[in-house]
Amino acid sequence: MDQFGDHNDQVSMTIENKKMLLSFDSEAESPNPTLHNSFRSFKRNGMIELEERNKEHDLIKAGFLSGMGQLGKEVEVVAIHKNSCSTILGQARLESFRIYSEAMRKKCGGNANIKYAWFGSSKDEICNIISHGFSTITEPKSGEFFGVGVHLYPANIHGVLSALEDENGLRHMLLCRVILGNTEVIEASSKQFQPTCQDFDSGVDNYLAPKTYIIWPSNMNSHILPNFLVSFRCTPSCLLGASSKIKKVSPKPNSRTKFHDLLRVLSKYLHPSRMVLISKYYEDFQKKKITKLVLVRKLRQIAGDTSLRAVMKLYPNTNI
Repeated sequence: MDQFGDHNDQVSMTIENKKMLLSFDSEAESPNPTLHNSFRSFKRNGMIELEERNKEHDLIKAGFLSGMGQLGKEVEVVAIHKNSCSTILGQARLESFRIYSEAMRKKCGGNANIKYAWFGSSKDEICNIISHGFSTITEPKSGEFFGVGVHLYPANIHGVLSALEDENGLRHMLLCRVILGNTEVIEASSKQFQPTCQDFDSGVDNYLAPKTYIIWPSNMNSHILPNFLVSFRCTPSCLLGASSKIKKVSPKPNSRTKFHDLLRVLSKYLHPSRMVLISKYYEDFQKKKITKLVLVRKLRQIAGDTSLRAVMKLYPNTNI
């Protein structure tokens, strides 16, 4: 279908071959019989794991890594799942997306402006979206906040910080088809939650070179269709590199970064269970139950030297 084959898509990965990304009616690939326990919740909701050397798998993987730029060498793609739309609700959402795509095509004079875009979140939220659709609007952890809506990213590197680490050290991002229609520029920190007028259908942060798409709450379950799910691991330095690309951090040369600020930075990259332990030891240090030497040793054991070195590059003047 022509409206699904827009070759002007600026997704930072080369997913422009319509033959490679099969149509919605194509048969899903056979699941991997050794599905890890982490992926059972995906399988229950109609997601099918693509095997390595499968054309779609290799295309999505290559695009995901290239979208991370030089940071791609610090990323390991563990699994890629495809939305088979095989459940009753999945079929309904697929049909809804087709109907709204056609309606937008007519409204916009033949071009519905459908793009590929990335969405990252926690594993539980991803499962809820696959099962029930989008239900909540949360402030993105990647970059700035442009209005009250679902934030998606043409380049995965701009949304990777929103992909929270799960209990197995994995992060998850959805690759979605998104109906944009006519876009309008939304200012950073705006509280806008709907189009300014009927001429517009969605928002962008920059009209000429958008890094963020904003889908309003009223359209989030009709204008967004998850197609693929990428599960991956990445090093803390990779996340910090992505963070610096999104928003440069430039502490003043003579300033001192407080330790609790360092903890706040670490919390973006470490699993909450690790942060609970680090916070406990820091509290013990403040109460003089342990020495600074013990605190630093515990911090290195829990966070790892690689994480700490990466953080220290951004905050070289940290003081306990």
